Amino acid sequence: MRSKTKGRLSRIGSYAIASSVGDHHSQPCITCTTFNILAPIYKRLNQKDPSCRESDYRAYWLTRNQRILDWLLCERSSIICLQEFWVGNEELVNIYEKRLGDAGYINFKLARTNNRGDGLLTAVRKDYFRVLNYREVLFNDCGDRVAQMLHVEVVAPFPECRSNDIHQEILIVNTHLLFPHDASLSIVRLHQVYKILQCVESYQKENKLSPLPIILCGDWNGSKRGHVYEFLRSQGFVSSYDTAHQYTDADAHKWVSHRNHRGNICGVDFIWLLNPISYRKLLKTSWSEAVFGMFKYLLRKASLTDKDAFAFLKDGNNCDYVTYSGFCEALRLLNLTGHKHGLTAEETVDLWVQADIDGNGVVDYEEFQQRIWNPWSEQRSEECDKLEDGKGDRKQTIGFSVKNAVLFPPEVEKGRWPEDYSLSDHARLTVVFSPIRMPCSQLTT
Repeated sequence: MRSKTKGRLSRIGSYAIASSVGDHHSQPCITCTTFNILAPIYKRLNQKDPSCRESDYRAYWLTRNQRILDWLLCERSSIICLQEFWVGNEELVNIYEKRLGDAGYINFKLARTNNRGDGLLTAVRKDYFRVLNYREVLFNDCGDRVAQMLHVEVVAPFPECRSNDIHQEILIVNTHLLFPHDASLSIVRLHQVYKILQCVESYQKENKLSPLPIILCGDWNGSKRGHVYEFLRSQGFVSSYDTAHQYTDADAHKWVSHRNHRGNICGVDFIWLLNPISYRKLLKTSWSEAVFGMFKYLLRKASLTDKDAFAFLKDGNNCDYVTYSGFCEALRLLNLTGHKHGLTAEETVDLWVQADIDGNGVVDYEEFQQRIWNPWSEQRSEECDKLEDGKGDRKQTIGFSVKNAVLFPPEVEKGRWPEDYSLSDHARLTVVFSPIRMPCSQLTT
């Protein structure tokens, strides 16, 4: 009976992916899967006894993880990114490395800091990629979170990648951001994404790389309504699943990917894509916009209008401008500074410099509107506009179109969480990418 059920579910979960990949000779594709597999040390077996965990019962965690591997090897994605991988258990690590290795994958694992027990595993198929470099990002923050970055070269015989005058490389990132247990930790998650993009940016500069496709995978512990989502979009990233299904921000309720420990269902697992033609603003500009976006959210949550917010920033002075001291006090009152997880003094100064457009030492109402109250409305750089208008640098490179994206179990694609799903507390997301030629943008530094 169990084998019949498994076969039925396999057909349901793999049909859309298989049909998208299609004829490998006429239109080969790259597939990418991200999956938080719920570490046994966190899986509760008895809701009335939180100390009863799956990790204490070898038969349970072994069976479940063998099933996870069965699914992964049945799908055989080109790229596999796992979160909550139980790196602290040598037997489990050996099982994954053996089965993935035998199936033709090269694997990289990374534990969270401070011996948390779980971490990340990223695997890529040897017949699709040659690994050029591997970097680890340790956030060393309150969540002990980490990220992995792989720089790979496409070696599969894609027609688009046969020319010597175009780039054939990809940056792949796998991460698991902090769960926002309280409002003060939202800035931590924004910091984590900023550090990832800083690492990517510095790596590209260090190796003198032109813009190339970047795929960010993982459990972002935040939805389409969050600050991390807006931050990544401001950098040119798109949510592959939403792109495949032509979803807008208004469609956030249409899919979920996680039932958290509070029993809430939400969409937090993403595969983000940044194409070479989509590189937009300088990272520091987007970072300041993201923080100001959080600033505005907190003020609006307190039912403040733009004029009320400007008065709040003035900190009681009777002038028509905001001083640096008033700005700092407002950040402190909003819990964005003044604690170990908040903005640093240097970051606060950088924000002030961004807000004080004319550099006269104060922020007037017009500057407040432009940089703080409406941070996402600033026009993209002139260079990006030129690229979209067909001007500027037209150097050809390889990018990706999103051909399809599937969440499993299928119920989550309709915003429901099935009670009989026991593989994890997260859904598995797989995206199909088609390599295409496209012009390459270039931001000045």
